[in-house]
Order: sequence, then C-alpha cells, then structure tokens
Amino acid sequence: MSVLIENVAIAPVAGPEIESGYIRIEGDRIAALGPGPAPAEAAGTRIDGTGCLATPGLVNTHHHLYQWASQGLAQDATLFEWLVALYPVWAAMDAEVVGGAATAGLGWLALSGCTTSSDHHYLFPKGRGDLLAAEIEAARAVGLRFHPARGSMDLGESKGGLPPDVVVEELDDILAATTEAVDTYHDPSFSSMLRVAVAPCSPFSASGELMKQSAALARAKSVRLHTHVAETLDEDEHCLERFKMRPVDYMEELGWLGPDVWLAHTVHLSDGDIGKLAATGTGSAHCPSSNGRLGAGIARVSEMLRRGVNVGIGVDGNASSELTPLAGEMRQALLFQRARYGPAALTARQALELATLGGARNLGREAELGTLEPGKLADLALWRIDGPYTAAVTDPVCALVFGPPPPLARVLVGGRTVVADGELQTVAQDEAGRAGAEAHRRLLRLAEERGVTAAKEIHRDH
Repeated sequence: MSVLIENVAIAPVAGPEIESGYIRIEGDRIAALGPGPAPAEAAGTRIDGTGCLATPGLVNTHHHLYQWASQGLAQDATLFEWLVALYPVWAAMDAEVVGGAATAGLGWLALSGCTTSSDHHYLFPKGRGDLLAAEIEAARAVGLRFHPARGSMDLGESKGGLPPDVVVEELDDILAATTEAVDTYHDPSFSSMLRVAVAPCSPFSASGELMKQSAALARAKSVRLHTHVAETLDEDEHCLERFKMRPVDYMEELGWLGPDVWLAHTVHLSDGDIGKLAATGTGSAHCPSSNGRLGAGIARVSEMLRRGVNVGIGVDGNASSELTPLAGEMRQALLFQRARYGPAALTARQALELATLGGARNLGREAELGTLEPGKLADLALWRIDGPYTAAVTDPVCALVFGPPPPLARVLVGGRTVVADGELQTVAQDEAGRAGAEAHRRLLRLAEERGVTAAKEIHRDH
C-alpha cells in the first residue's frame, strides 16, 4: 500500500517545519517527506493536503475507558470524595459496559487526532466477564494502537486503603491475571498494535508488596510500569501518615522509579521529587483537565521539562474529564502553565511535543512513533487550518494549539485511514456513541440492582 500526501504543511516535531510539502507512505511506514512537490516517480493513493497541517498522531498516556459510563457524577467532589462515591457504582460494571464505554471513548479519541492510547483499567469485579478482552476488542475495531495497563488494587478499607473491599483482588490472583494478560496480548514488535503494561492503581489502593512484585513481574517480562502518583494533597497526607514519607520517596523505596516507568498526574512534586524523576528517567502523564475538574492543582510541567523530565499528555478517565478531546489537552496544558508561571512557560510547539513525542517516550515507543520521519510508523493527523475563521491565524501550529481543535481531514494509523473528513471510517460513528450511552445506562441499572440506590443521584453533592 502506497499513500502520497501532497501540498501539506508539516510539523514533524523532530526537524524543521515545512510550509508546503509531501509525505510518502509505503506499507505502514513513512518512506519520505520533504518540501515542495513529491518526486515525479512517487505513486500510490493521493491525498490532497491543501489547507491542512500534518502532525504526528497524538498519543494518550493516561486514561480509564470504563469511566465513559459514569460521566457527570460527583461533579463538585475532591478526588477522594469522588472515588468513595463511585467505587460502588463501578463495582457493578461488566464486560458489556466496558466494551461499550471503550468503543465510545476510543472513537472519541480518534476524532481528536489520537492514534495511540494507553488505558489504566484497575477494577476487576468477580464474575463480570473478561473486562480486559472487551476493551482490547474495542481498540481493534476502532483501529487505534492500544497499550492497556493491567491495573489492580489489593488494599481495601479493612486493610487501611481507600476502596471498599468488594472492588479489590487478592495479591496472588492479581499476579496470575497480570502474567496471563502479558503472555496473551503483549506484542513487542516494531509495528505492534497492542502492548501491555503492569499498573497497580495507587499508593492508597495497592499494598507495598503488590507494588514490589508487580515491578519484578514487569521487568521479568520486559514491559512497562504505570501508576497514579502525587495527584492530590490528600494522597500526600495519606502517604505521610501511613508510610512516613511522601509519594515519590515511597515509589523510590519500592523500586518504582526508572526509565521503564511513567507516573500519572505528578501534580504535587517538590524540587527534590522532580530531581529524582529526571535522574532516573521516570516519565509523567500530565492530565490538565482532570486535575482542574477535581481541583487537584496544576502540575509543574514547565519545571519538569526544564530539568529533563519526560512529560506526555493524558485525558484521564471521562468521569473526571467529561468529553475531553485529546487535542484540547494541548491547549489546556499551555494555558495552565502560563496561568501559573507566565506567558513563556510553555510554547505551542512544546505543547504539541507533549502530545506526540512525549507520549511516545512514556510508552517506550519513541523509535516508532511521535515524530514524522522516514522509517517511523505512518501514524499522523491532518488538521484543516484553512477554514474561514481558522485561516486568520497564519501560524498553523498556533492555530492547532491555541484555539479549539481544528477539524480533522484525515487520521492515519499505520497508513490506514481511521478518520476522514471528521468521520470515523472503522466503526459506525453514531453506533459508537450510542454504545457509550447504553454503557452508561446499563452501569447505573446494574448498580441499582446491587443496592446502590443513589447511583443516579451522585451529582454535585455526591
């Protein structure tokens, strides 16, 4: 399969930007790109990129797809209040809920320029079907590269954790299920559409023993590690009270800092914490909208970048980031940093790098994804920047990042079209949306059947 994109502005992230040029794709990889018209011998399916900006496909490095089914609840709660309110609802989920939520959530990501998404799924209530398989099948149908992180919780309320005992698993069961997930699904190949990470949930829901054994398992299997760290001041206080140290120090003690680890949120970091992340090569997934929605704070992204920490972007679960487009998180990241540190804190091009190469590095795929270069996978987005209003901004990267996400002319994953002219091409777009809405209705119905009678009333006062 050969594809030739012509007359297109190119922001490759690595290398100089091109005002008007071409991108030639052979099979699933970029064969060539450059300024001006394509060489005369170039052939294949032609895409006219006039009026478009080509960027690498966006990479989502933190998500909870099942939460599409619980949007709009506990609207004014802090993180811990929100979790306490929603754990009993989530305990009712089954594979049908997860499949519908993941189809809608991944479709929504594709429609905002995403070509690769991770997902941190950490609740596995017994007898509810194969939840991991359900979201993997949804990713296959939508056509995105998928990095499910097999999450877990073993520290329930009876052991001093935050979640109720009904939603936690036993340590041995977790390790067995995680091993099976890696052995069954993980594909380390260059063109892989599916890679698995190991991801105990958080310091307030996973025991130290689970964290240590998970790290050993991941490293034995050569897969990556992911968890939530330093999201809120409540977590800070919990770690100080329970472990006599702050979250990053606790992660260090458990062997959870290193170039194979990326941490979600990292909002409340000290100067020393940032130094430890930089020195160990530990990455961060920045989720500005979710952190704002829950009142968690503003991560020190500018300082992390200045000191050499790799930072990617994540939309987080839609229950704390309702209907958030991944492309919009570039703007949120830029505005949050400037609101805190001033107008030089983050540039449009740095924000684009967070959402592309930064994400690829978090997932260990910077050799394959995150930039437009010959030899890399042909995952890219074509943004329409020639609309009657957008055209007033002559810097195309500024138009992409500073304003609302422009319309998408095309999203390609491995050279295959996933979105064309703002419409999903792999699954029926309206059906994907309806699957998410039905997942919401089904989850609340199942929760009510289990005695969570207030499921529909968890609104502002949760």
